[in-house]
Amino acid sequence: MNMDYDLFMQQITTTARAEMDAAGYEQLRTPEEVEEAFARPGTTLVMVNSVCGCAGGIARPAATSCVHYDKRPDHLVTVFAGQDKEATAAARYHFGEEHLPSSPSFILLKDGQVVAEVGRHEIEGHDPVSVVTNLQGYFEEYCDEV
Repeated sequence: MNMDYDLFMQQITTTARAEMDAAGYEQLRTPEEVEEAFARPGTTLVMVNSVCGCAGGIARPAATSCVHYDKRPDHLVTVFAGQDKEATAAARYHFGEEHLPSSPSFILLKDGQVVAEVGRHEIEGHDPVSVVTNLQGYFEEYCDEV
């Protein structure tokens, strides 16, 4: 069996992007889009997307479910690690040196500053509900009621 790797990856990323779009996340595909989004006032949830199994099986389902809550971020955005490399690098630059680059991951910004993070170590091996609970705990602390 011969599989075209590029076609396979394109199908996976198309599906992953569509999931995030359907959940209301804005795709940030360039460094300029990252700069613009991160300059917005209020709270912004950044989902660093990935093609790995824990992104598909845990992080993306958590990303779509966590926003159904009384308090939620003002803005929902995503960068795609390994796909939109410059945009992801720009986002990680804003997260600061203490941020361990991981994908998937979630970073909550308030007025452009990191206030909370859920890294891969808090996603991989966990169930989506525990990730949702973790994120909603941060929403409770940093976000306003919808």
